[in-house]
Amino acid sequence: MWNHGKGHEEELKNLISQIKERGKGKEYDCILGLSGGLDSSYLLHLAVKEWGLRPCVYHIDAGWNLPIAEENVRRITDKLGVELHIEKLDWEEMKEMQLAWFRTGLESLDVPQDHAFIAVIDKVAGKLGIKYILNGGNLTTETFADPASWAKGGGPTGDGTFVKDVIRKYCKKPIKKYTFTNGFKHKFVVPYIHGVKTVLLLNYIEFTKQEMIDTLVKEYDYVPYGQKHFEDLITKFLEGYWVPKRFGHDIRRTWLSALVVTGQMSREDALKELEHPPLTEEEGRTLFADVAKKLEISEEELEIYLNLPECTESFKSQEKLYSFGIRLYEKLGLEARIRK
Repeated sequence: MWNHGKGHEEELKNLISQIKERGKGKEYDCILGLSGGLDSSYLLHLAVKEWGLRPCVYHIDAGWNLPIAEENVRRITDKLGVELHIEKLDWEEMKEMQLAWFRTGLESLDVPQDHAFIAVIDKVAGKLGIKYILNGGNLTTETFADPASWAKGGGPTGDGTFVKDVIRKYCKKPIKKYTFTNGFKHKFVVPYIHGVKTVLLLNYIEFTKQEMIDTLVKEYDYVPYGQKHFEDLITKFLEGYWVPKRFGHDIRRTWLSALVVTGQMSREDALKELEHPPLTEEEGRTLFADVAKKLEISEEELEIYLNLPECTESFKSQEKLYSFGIRLYEKLGLEARIRK
């Protein structure tokens, strides 16, 4: 059991030893996808400075990076003396896919880049013969999974069947360079056939969100973003403005709930924070213009997508397989987040 990260010292020690042992004779003993966000940045700090690991630090540029995130990534990798590998995804394809998702009217509009993040890291790990993927996911700040109703009509992020169906129906240009994966490949083939394990090392230690921020600011002059996922233009726009305005969902509810149940914040303070929107109307409209410009469409066209009726279309999906997998992982103790 997780128990706020307490009491896992021996487990962590053994896992670190296993990672180092499997990496002997290789350039890297693990791979870490670094977005510049709080979780992955803090994980990199611990992996190198505290645990002595040799990660392949991999940054996937989907075309939406904000300058502040790129500066944070450079600061931490330069200070730690680790080589930063950057893979730029084909922007013309990413742009077309993002437009396709807007055309659907679905809520889960960050799938094009998030799916690629999963698929590319799996692919690179296999190519380099790396047996451990370090993932910044953690129960301290992510106790709750987003409600399933928030992705109604779509498919899971890692669901290649869903991704390909949206492309087939809504992309006006061919997608040829994009890297795909699927639930069976990511959750079964990669870990159990190829022996590449994804590990959430932050679940083995005790920490708080504020401790993460304080450490990164002190050690690397890290600049916080104000909200989780705000290091990226499209997710900042979607989570801070588009989704609350179009669907009435505020993702801060799950994150603040995590801080409340883990004793990092009072319920009263969380409710006070929710009294104010993630972004002001002025900030949201500025991002609105930035996203339209980036996608090379008019603001009027983006406004049309904002006012589309709720999507009632069905897409091909492996959702039933994912749901079964989640229930199985919960029984095996491999998935501890609370789902509603």
